[in-house]
Amino acid sequence: MKNKKKGIKRLVKILIIIIIVIGICWYLKDLKIKNIYIKGNTTLKDYEIIELAGIQDYPNMFSISSRKIEQKLKMNKLISSVKVKKNLFGKIVIIIKEEKMLVKNELDNTIYLANLEKITDDNKVIGIPTLINDVPSDILNKFLEKLKKIDSSVLSKISEIIYKPNEYDKDLFLFLMNDGNYVYITTTKLSNIDKYENVLIQLEGKKGIIYLDSGNHFEIF
Repeated sequence: MKNKKKGIKRLVKILIIIIIVIGICWYLKDLKIKNIYIKGNTTLKDYEIIELAGIQDYPNMFSISSRKIEQKLKMNKLISSVKVKKNLFGKIVIIIKEEKMLVKNELDNTIYLANLEKITDDNKVIGIPTLINDVPSDILNKFLEKLKKIDSSVLSKISEIIYKPNEYDKDLFLFLMNDGNYVYITTTKLSNIDKYENVLIQLEGKKGIIYLDSGNHFEIF
């Protein structure tokens, strides 16, 4: 009799487990994406990322894998890296790292990225300098290679960039700063612009032309 009772209890436990497993499978089969959270994006809008990921219709959580979503998003030139996390409650988190934007080209309304790719300025990006004239491709490529190493906070202080070659320097540029100062600098000396804040302290509030291309001297307007 005891063995019979044990057998019944064991059978009941097995049935309960089977019912739970079936319930979980049924739940997962119909589980749709309920909440989408986007983190790390500054230029791309949330809805753009959701559309790029192909989940704008909030499909079943398991109809598209995290890896597939990541692959789709990485096809966008502005996205440097992406991580997708999902849970069993219909929540999906997309963590984005965008490529650093270097300069806008006024001539064709494009933006050069740190990976040296170009994107169209559809979002009317602010906070990066604007290149307002044509630059030979070989000089431009060297300039961008140096520019991508410049601190983003310094880049945001540059309003316009003008290519100003002369008989001595074929890679001379003029930076029009947001604070009203002008800066002459060459590609080989471009890292000096990272010291711009220190230069301002020495100017004691004066405005003028800063020559960082040679001699690091200052001419008051």
